[in-house]
Amino acid sequence: MALKYTNKINKIRTFALSLVFVGILVMYIGIFFRESYIIMTLAMLLGFLFIIGSTVVYFWIGMLSTKTIQVVCPTCGGATKMLGRVDACMHCSEPLTMDKSLEGKEFDEDYNRKSKK
Repeated sequence: MALKYTNKINKIRTFALSLVFVGILVMYIGIFFRESYIIMTLAMLLGFLFIIGSTVVYFWIGMLSTKTIQVVCPTCGGATKMLGRVDACMHCSEPLTMDKSLEGKEFDEDYNRKSKK
């Protein structure tokens, strides 16, 4: 079974979306503690912080996304944005690289780290 690669931008967006849902869930759990104002208030504030955190992550990835390089995937023909030396297609998850020295090598996300050159 082959390992499924995903695009880095989509991973970060999925993380931000999960922060929204976790924040709403934490706030919803706080409703069950209506008798204890301290616990309810803490749950509401913690949920609010999760949602604010997701807003910050969405803003950050949006700013980062404007600076990325757009390439056309050779497999599906869709335009995708690449972060780093290696990334996966946003549409078909095909491993992509713009580094000529990495062409033909096994896909490894560690190639984006500075220590592995």
